[in-house]
Amino acid sequence: MQTEEKPIFAPETGDMSAEDFRRAGYEIIDWIADYSQNIEQFPVLSQIEPNWLKDNLPKSAPEKGENFAEVLKDVDRLILPAVTHWNHPNFHGLFSTSTSAAGIFGEMLSAAFDMKAMLWRTSPASTELEPVVLDWLRQMMNLPAEFKGLIYDTASISTLHALAMAREKLNLKVREKGMSGRGDLPLLRVYCSEQTHSSIDKAVILLGLGRDSLVKIPTNERFEMDSEKLREAISDDKSAGHLPFCVVATIGTTSTTSVDPIDAIADICERNNIFLHVDAAYAGSAAIVPELQPYFKGWERADSIVTNPHKWLFTPFDLSILYVKDLDLLKQTFSLVAEYLKTSETVQNQMDYGIQLGRRFRSLKLWFVMRYFGQEGLIKRLREHCRLARLFANWVDDSNDFEMLAPVPFALLCFRACPKSVEDLDALNEKIMNEINASGAAYLSHTKLNGVLAIRLSVGSIHVEERHLRKVWDLLNGKMEEVSRRGAEFAEI
Repeated sequence: MQTEEKPIFAPETGDMSAEDFRRAGYEIIDWIADYSQNIEQFPVLSQIEPNWLKDNLPKSAPEKGENFAEVLKDVDRLILPAVTHWNHPNFHGLFSTSTSAAGIFGEMLSAAFDMKAMLWRTSPASTELEPVVLDWLRQMMNLPAEFKGLIYDTASISTLHALAMAREKLNLKVREKGMSGRGDLPLLRVYCSEQTHSSIDKAVILLGLGRDSLVKIPTNERFEMDSEKLREAISDDKSAGHLPFCVVATIGTTSTTSVDPIDAIADICERNNIFLHVDAAYAGSAAIVPELQPYFKGWERADSIVTNPHKWLFTPFDLSILYVKDLDLLKQTFSLVAEYLKTSETVQNQMDYGIQLGRRFRSLKLWFVMRYFGQEGLIKRLREHCRLARLFANWVDDSNDFEMLAPVPFALLCFRACPKSVEDLDALNEKIMNEINASGAAYLSHTKLNGVLAIRLSVGSIHVEERHLRKVWDLLNGKMEEVSRRGAEFAEI
C-alpha cells in the first residue's frame, strides 16, 4: 500500500484531523478497490497455521500512538494472510455470501453515524428507514402487506425471537413467572425437520425449553419434511398431554436447500392452532425472482419468516430480517421500558422488539444495495447464479465419474465422485475436497445425506462467472483421477 510521506499520529487530545482522515481514507478506499479487483490472486482459504496471527502480535497494547501508516502496513503483513476470502468467486463452501461496493459504502456511513437505534429520539433515521426498506423487500418477495419486518444480526437471533413470540402467544405468563419451579406447565413441543438448521436447537436451549422439547420430523427422498409424519407426531404429543406450540419449516435447508411443503404444514398448524415459523434465511432472497416464486408457495400463511440479505443479496454481514404478522405480539414478548428510556413521542421504538437495547443502523447498507442495483439488477444476478448452478449440475449428470445426490432448487449443489475403480467413496470425496481446499484454489464444504458424504458447492459471489465454475469442475476431475491413481495409499485411509 502506498502511503504519504507525512506521518499520521494521534493528537494529544481529540480524534484524527479532517485532513489526516481524508489522506488515510483515500488510501483505504484504494486498498479495498485493489483488493476487490485482485481477489482472485489470493488463496480462497487462509494458508496460515492456527495461532500464527496471535503469535505474531505484541503481548500488550502500544504505550504511545503509532503512525497510522504502520497500522495499514500491518493489515498487509498480518491481517491479510489470516483472511479467508468470502468474496472470492471460488468461495463455494457453506453459503457463499458476498458483499458489494454499494453495501460497503453503506456500512462505512453507518459506522460514521454510530447511532444506537433504541428510541426514535436517539435514531430517527434508523427507526424510519428500516420499515420502509423492509417493506420494499416484502413487496419484491411478493409477501402480503400484513407482514412487518425487523432487522436483527443473524438468522439464529431472528429465529430465537420468533420462538419466543410463539411461546408468549400461549399466555403461560412466562414473562412474569418464568418456567423453572412450576408444576403447572406441560412439556412444550417445537417441531422441525431432520434437515433444519442447528440454530433451532440452540433457540430451545436458550428459551429454557430444553432439547427434549424439540421433535425432529423425518424427511422424504428429496430431504423435505414429511408432513404426514408431522401430523402424527403432533397427534401423539397431544394424546400424551404435551403442548405443541410451534413448527419451524424451511425453504432452502442448509445441507441441500430443500423446500419443505409449506402449504401442507400450514394446514396442520391451522388445524392445531400452532405457530408457524418459516426459515428462509438463505433462499428468501430468491423469492424476488419471478420463476422461483413457486418454491415459496404457502409461506404467506406463516406467522413469521426469516431471511438474510447478507447471505444472497450482496449486503455486508450482518443483516437478518424477521417478518411477522403480529408486531404487537413481538412487542408484548420483549418490551420493557426503564424510567430513563420513557419519552413523550407516540412512535415505534426499536428497543421494544427484541433482546437488544441498542441496534446498529443496518438498514442503511440494504438501502444502498437496493437503490444501486434496483430490482432488475438484483433479479438478474440471482438468476445468473441459479443458471450457473444448473449448468454445473448438467456437467455432473453428463459425467460417468460423478453423480448428483439432491435436487437443485436454487444455487447450491450436492454431489460426489463415484468412479467404479474406488470402493470407499466417502473417503475418496473427503480427500478430494480437503486437497482442493488446502490448495487455496477453491473452497468446498460437505454434508452427509442418507449416510453418504456429499460435496456441497454454493454459487453466490457477486463476482462469480462461468469460468470459475469450470475451474472447479476441472479441479474436481483432476483431483479425482490423481487420488484414484494412488490406489494403495488410498486403501489405507
